[in-house]
Amino acid sequence: MTDALRYMSGFGGHFETEAVEGALPKGRNSPQRPAYGLYAEQLSGSPFTVPRHENRRSWLYRMRPTADHRPFTRYDGAKLFAPGTAKESLAPNRLRWDPPCDLPANADFVDGMVTMLANRRPEDLEGVAVHLYRASISMDRRVFVDADGELLILPQSGMLMIATEFGRLDVAPGSVALIPRGVKFRVEVEGESRGYVAENHGLPLRLPDLGPIGSNGLANPRDFETPVAWFEDIDDSTEVIQKSLGSLWTTTLDHSPLDVVAWHGNFAPYRYDLSRFNTIGSISFDHPDPSIFTLLTSPSDVPGRANADFVIFPPRWMVAEDTFRPPWFHRNVMSEAMGLIYGAYDAKAEGFQPGGLSLHNLMSGHGPDVESWRKASEAELKPAKIEGTMAFMVETCWPYLPTQFALDRAQPDYDNAWTGFPKAKLP
Repeated sequence: MTDALRYMSGFGGHFETEAVEGALPKGRNSPQRPAYGLYAEQLSGSPFTVPRHENRRSWLYRMRPTADHRPFTRYDGAKLFAPGTAKESLAPNRLRWDPPCDLPANADFVDGMVTMLANRRPEDLEGVAVHLYRASISMDRRVFVDADGELLILPQSGMLMIATEFGRLDVAPGSVALIPRGVKFRVEVEGESRGYVAENHGLPLRLPDLGPIGSNGLANPRDFETPVAWFEDIDDSTEVIQKSLGSLWTTTLDHSPLDVVAWHGNFAPYRYDLSRFNTIGSISFDHPDPSIFTLLTSPSDVPGRANADFVIFPPRWMVAEDTFRPPWFHRNVMSEAMGLIYGAYDAKAEGFQPGGLSLHNLMSGHGPDVESWRKASEAELKPAKIEGTMAFMVETCWPYLPTQFALDRAQPDYDNAWTGFPKAKLP
């Protein structure tokens, strides 16, 4: 076993890694007697018979089989995690939240998770949920596993040390981590950490097609980092909390399940440094649709319509001539949940804080507020760089529904951001 924290680069590549020499079998996946008495186990993130380029699976060689666990019982520790959405009808209003000041205190990553928005049911294998977390203590002798979907974790403040079945990831604000569906992990912190989690119940997130952009731009596959094999040999009680069909369940093992000594495959956790995203934009007039900022996408069954898009708005140059440069006023068929990791968002003058959240559901009119509109309309159009900011959006074709926790804490006057626009003067 090694304490080195090392990574392999490349999105969706087939990796092989072993923490003990000779633990990884050669030439076959499930030998009759794996080395050292290990157990061969396949973890599949896609149906067996999907096309080869869509097939996601890894072979794990572990000290005990995952099947060795006692029955699960209901877990009631994280009362605000996946509580269901509000029962009342949702008005078609724009919504925005300050960073909640009453997220659970003295809690770890699981107990400090609070669901804000959700759509679809996990058993539909479609849709996405958006959570906030506040973790002030490390997960101690417990791990979490989400059978409902993959988790895209976005720290907003504080480093996360994530130990998974596949290896370990250090994830700081400005980076993201993805934990695939069904992978067990533990989150450790030093001090308090806050951030966002997007839970994708649909097809796994992947890099978008580049089309006319060509072979380079946006997120490059080589910049995604997957951990090398690492394991725990601990014979002590460990709680497993599992999210399944929208509820939380618990059981206790007599050992740590992070005991994978070697693995190979293309279904594994990874991290990505958002500063490596190569933004593409206009160098003449107008600017492209916000889809040009897509880092990862989860397709739906309708070509071109995303179950979920993860979109970022990083530092970038703005150079287009005779062009209103912030996002224009718009309505569309996608629903937008936006968060802010640091800095200020260029389409809002105030009220949108790091750690906060906003929701513009499908066909709700939105865009810059009055102050941002006036400033952009009167600006001298010369090359300018947007700096010191990182906003993101989890966009989906399914309308979001807030939880009751979220509805009770929404800013009461967000719609006022669009009052006071002067009437156009016709000849």
